Amino acid sequence: MNIALWIVQGLLAAAFLMAGSMKLSKSKEELKDQLGDWVDDFPDPTIKTIGLLEVLGGVGIILPMLLGILPVLVPVAGIGLALTMAGAMIVHIKRGEYGALKNNVPLLLLALFVIVGRLVLLPVI
Repeated sequence: MNIALWIVQGLLAAAFLMAGSMKLSKSKEELKDQLGDWVDDFPDPTIKTIGLLEVLGGVGIILPMLLGILPVLVPVAGIGLALTMAGAMIVHIKRGEYGALKNNVPLLLLALFVIVGRLVLLPVI
C-alpha cells in the first residue's frame, strides 16, 4: 500500500507542479489557448494564485514525507488539492464544460486516495 501511495503522490506532484507552473508563467491569453475560456471568468491575480496553490500542493504532497519533516502535511496538501479540484469542477459545471471533468475527477480521486491512505490506512500522524 505504501508503494501505491508513493506512486499516486508522485503522479499528483507531477500533474500539479506542471499545471501550477503553467498558470504562474504564462499570460492569460496563452492560458486561454491551452486551458479554455474559463480563464476569462477570473482576474489574472486569481489565476496566478490558483497556480501558486497548485505548485504548493504538488510540493506538499511529496516533500514532507521525503524529508521526514512534518509528514502530516502530506494529507493536508492532499486536502488542498482535492478542494482545488472540487472548485475546478464547480467552475466547469457552471460553464457547461462537462468534458473538462475528465481531467478533474481522476485528480480528485487520486487526492482522496492519498488523504485516506495517509490518514487512515498508513497514518503519518
